[in-house]
Amino acid sequence: MNHVIELLQKHRSIRKFQQKAINEEMVRTIIEAAQCASTSNYIQAYTVIQVCDAAVRKEIAELSGPQLWVEQSPLFLVFCADLKRLDRACSIHEKKMEKGYAEQFIIATVDTALVAQNTMIAAESLGLGGVFIGGIRNNPDRVCELLDIPDDVYPVFGMCLGYPADDPETKPRLPVNIVLKKDRYSTEGDEQRLEEYDRTTSEYYNNRSTCSRDDTWTGQMAEMMSKVMRPHMKEYINGKGFFVT
Repeated sequence: MNHVIELLQKHRSIRKFQQKAINEEMVRTIIEAAQCASTSNYIQAYTVIQVCDAAVRKEIAELSGPQLWVEQSPLFLVFCADLKRLDRACSIHEKKMEKGYAEQFIIATVDTALVAQNTMIAAESLGLGGVFIGGIRNNPDRVCELLDIPDDVYPVFGMCLGYPADDPETKPRLPVNIVLKKDRYSTEGDEQRLEEYDRTTSEYYNNRSTCSRDDTWTGQMAEMMSKVMRPHMKEYINGKGFFVT
């Protein structure tokens, strides 16, 4: 154990924040640290938009759920997968960028996720807390209108950050021996492990200090995965230039 591992293991989603501003120097420090994340072939296919406009944040909060913490958090960031500056790099060297390939979509999305996770870790190391906001994909066209996001760029998720005003318990993660396999993919023994994990998550949900409920991990996942999730996203991503139509 060391302080980095301890920090990672203490991660919780924070949705209530003190009304204490985060200065711009801290924001830049966090983003500079985030940029040190691994990036495929040095591509750095992401852009981060710091949303300060109160009216814009209010509308994004409504589109996302509503999720009021988008409007209320001291700092709200939108992480975008970005191929546009790569197109510009090709133009500088009088080359035509080949567009519309799934690999480009994967690279840009993974790069964006990596820099966002680094952002969260850097913020937490400075005493902040936060939560990811996938709900901006409920209406990505409108989010793009609000933030002037062009083609070849799409908003992957948002992030609220601030000084925590609550102290929620850490959710128990899947047992390591479910997600870590040796030599080959195997599900041997996983059914029993999932039953044990359901008991653990049931105890967590029943006993947590706020919003307790009777639930399990498999029950929650079954409810979620048996519904169609944001069916508009395929057409939207195609329209933004990330796939050949």
